[in-house]
Amino acid sequence: MTDVQSSQKPVPQLDHVVINVAEQLNHAEQQFRRLGFHLTPRGHHSLGSSNHLAIFGENYLELLGYEPGNAHTRKDLWQAPLGLTGLVWKTQNSSAVYEHLQQQNIAGSAPAEFFRPVELNDGTSPNARFRTVPLAASRVPNGRSFFCHHLTPELVWRNEWQRHPNAVADITGFVISAVNPQDAAQVYAELFGASALAISPQEVTLRAGRATVRFVTPEQATAEFDTVPEGENGSARMIGLEFATRSLEAVRNSLRVGEITFNDSDGPVLVRAADALGVAIRFIEE
Repeated sequence: MTDVQSSQKPVPQLDHVVINVAEQLNHAEQQFRRLGFHLTPRGHHSLGSSNHLAIFGENYLELLGYEPGNAHTRKDLWQAPLGLTGLVWKTQNSSAVYEHLQQQNIAGSAPAEFFRPVELNDGTSPNARFRTVPLAASRVPNGRSFFCHHLTPELVWRNEWQRHPNAVADITGFVISAVNPQDAAQVYAELFGASALAISPQEVTLRAGRATVRFVTPEQATAEFDTVPEGENGSARMIGLEFATRSLEAVRNSLRVGEITFNDSDGPVLVRAADALGVAIRFIEE
């Protein structure tokens, strides 16, 4: 089954999320291990950036930054605020996606291909290869939204990286705070079709595989997550993630071991943005 229908309109499915950590890769790695995530060895892109990944069943989380001496590479990335800055969609047909984006007048740059050597348990380091297709930067404030075509998915979704102390199985929620949620979601209506969005007075939602992308007001974001980052000059801001875990007790145990403060008074386990590199986190039991 392809992710592009006969109309060439992509079907929304979350591929991964990006947390911009800039020069704080060491701190980010330590903090997310304290949150109970098993991270891949540090990878280094052919474009100059570096990362750690937390791989789940259908999607993954990326801590993206740079090592000393590489601040000059990919400067466009580091202009975004620290924290949640990347909403990334799956595709297996990057050329068709780019054509669709052009037709909708929401295309960014042309598809770009790059690679990252991957350290495997057998001592080899084959190259994981990707092709990315971005939406127009002007339509995505405080971050990026793009499609990722995995040319070597077997080097990303590996069993040895999918077992986490906190028992997380997948990312199930991505939260964007905006004064006007419908305006913030408009680019995705143009991308996926208006019928892909569910609009209510309080929020706009978009199903994306196992995940749901939610556009909420700053007041709603604060009510759910306490203090969260604000967008520049009131613009939309990516602020929170929801994870499905097989065991909330495993989450609690991981957070206690990591000495991370949490709140579980209403069922789900909440971690403040201040304790997760500016990203509010909610764990739910699947």
